[in-house]
Amino acid sequence: MKKVAVLQSNYIPWKGYFDIIHDVDLFIFYDDLQYTKNDWRNRNKILVNGRLQWLTIPVGTNEHRQILDVTMPDKSWQKKHWQTLCMAYGRASCFKKYEDFFFHVYMEKEWEYLYELNRYLIMTISHEFLGIKTEFADSRDYPTHGAKHEKLLSLVQAAGADVYISGPAAKDYIIAEDYEEAGIAIGWKDYSGYPAYPQMSETFAHQVSVLDLLFNTGEDAPCYIWGWRR
Repeated sequence: MKKVAVLQSNYIPWKGYFDIIHDVDLFIFYDDLQYTKNDWRNRNKILVNGRLQWLTIPVGTNEHRQILDVTMPDKSWQKKHWQTLCMAYGRASCFKKYEDFFFHVYMEKEWEYLYELNRYLIMTISHEFLGIKTEFADSRDYPTHGAKHEKLLSLVQAAGADVYISGPAAKDYIIAEDYEEAGIAIGWKDYSGYPAYPQMSETFAHQVSVLDLLFNTGEDAPCYIWGWRR
């Protein structure tokens, strides 16, 4: 039984994003869609001195482009984000374990397209740091038709899914009956119940980048994403 998930690439996403990746056999990046401003594509939250703070990549104000077309012409963000991460997590118990990798990402590589950066981070964190075996693919690798709901369903069908795993927000636009008619079961992801972990804040915050979890728990990170359910 083949399980598939389809999501846009986000910047250093929260643990729930990786929970969905872990749930499926095939995870499809769906970036040939309209770019949405003030969303998770180019920003996420971290804790700095115990307070939530946005890390945002400047990508311009053009709203008439696909995610695939979003560039990052202002390169100064890379050094700023690295310095902020060092300030926020330099004393975290597992920061040193990942320091070389993220230094390379922020200080040694140059990125032109946002989706390329996001996918590189997501795939590396999944495979190398969280031990996830899921296969990754690009939505452009599959034939699709229609728009919105119809296009997504045709993508899931083309990928050969028996089960489609989706976040709960998609209930607003997914027509479950169409999936049932196509012989595809839908599994709605439940993000509740995640256990707290040692965090550099007096008040625990779940809605932060997975980097917060990695830097604070290291190799134990999977236990706080899906391992606790066993």
